[in-house]
Amino acid sequence: MSDKLKLLTPATLILDDKSYSLPTYMGVEGERAIDITKLRNQTGYVTLDDGYGNTGACESAITYIDGEKGILRYRGYPIEELAEHSRFVEVSYLLLYGELPNSEQLLKFSTRLNESSIIHEDVHHFFNSFPRGSHPMGILATMVASLSTFYPLPDQLDADTEVQIVANLVSQVRTIAAFSYKKSIGEPLVYPSIKYKYTSNFLNMMFSSPVRDYQLDHDIVRAIDMLLILHADHEQNCSTSSVRTAGSSMANVYAVITAGIAALWGPRHGGANQEVIKMLEQIHAEGGDGTEFINQAKDKNSGRRLMGFGHRVYKNFDPRAQVLKKHCDKLLNKPGINDPLLDIARRIEEIALNDDYFISRKLYPNVDFYSGLILRAAGIPTDMFTVLFAIGRMPGWLAHWREMIHGEQVTIYRPRQIYVGETLRHYQDIKQRV
Repeated sequence: MSDKLKLLTPATLILDDKSYSLPTYMGVEGERAIDITKLRNQTGYVTLDDGYGNTGACESAITYIDGEKGILRYRGYPIEELAEHSRFVEVSYLLLYGELPNSEQLLKFSTRLNESSIIHEDVHHFFNSFPRGSHPMGILATMVASLSTFYPLPDQLDADTEVQIVANLVSQVRTIAAFSYKKSIGEPLVYPSIKYKYTSNFLNMMFSSPVRDYQLDHDIVRAIDMLLILHADHEQNCSTSSVRTAGSSMANVYAVITAGIAALWGPRHGGANQEVIKMLEQIHAEGGDGTEFINQAKDKNSGRRLMGFGHRVYKNFDPRAQVLKKHCDKLLNKPGINDPLLDIARRIEEIALNDDYFISRKLYPNVDFYSGLILRAAGIPTDMFTVLFAIGRMPGWLAHWREMIHGEQVTIYRPRQIYVGETLRHYQDIKQRV
């Protein structure tokens, strides 16, 4: 147990007329937990917690969330302050190493990321093996897993090797992502350049070509960089839990991160902002402006669901959404932005924010709603949305991996279950089966 956990008065559990004393603890932000580590050994019982919504699977010093109050902090820093004053590379360092870097540390880290952005030339042959039109997330997962064969890991990681591996993954994920997009549209690959910073480099690899220079727009670069910051970590979400689960087996870090990418791909997780755009496309195809769709979404029997509103963790508002809204509005008001889907989105936002049905249920626009609009306004293809999420989440995944492997002990994740299948049966010869 961490020395930062405060021991509280034990909880008393009565089962089968027997009394058991269970340790209780309080974290630094007042979160309370009952330690059930020895529950099964002492009582023969396990807890049943579908979805782990009430289970603390680990101790962590990386991210703090208070869903009731709309609080999100990285290493103690409010997300609002980091989004306003920081940049993604600086936030990545904070998540990975626990403190904001000084000037020398930031320069060294940024330089290492730049120098690590090139992927092995032989990796390019892999891209040629994918059918044209392959989903970029499928390519990303495959390519990250393959890196272990190009950058073999020693049995025992020393500090310098670990730092380099982390830099490789944080930097090369954007190179692989951009290459994946280029292959999906049949264009030649654009290499990273020392001339650009992290986010600008990615956008240049995505959109420039040998016959077309890409003009970087400061507002778009800033909005994408902020989006990466806001997605960099989010406590024990589905993909991060997958990273910790895979990492607990002591699998190599490339396999561990691939597990996170695979979990992120789902429409209920990283694909949620893509679902927002699909909803808007459906409304547009039906010739509506969102008004009728909103009315149908209130009817549980209509089968219509308003995507991008509400959140499982945040019970009032999503603090990330509040940060993104300002930049989303700025992008949508830029000259030349003319997209009927974005007009529909604005109409839906206006109605929902002023409708008692949504207000009373605290169904406010979440980060997926605004991030989908920002990515579309920036020209990012819809099937690349989740890839952008993976780029942003990479330092968070790696921070959790580092925290786990450097802990006092690594316990392999092994949840229990409540069996509900057939009871004991005996084998019958096939001739005797009905």
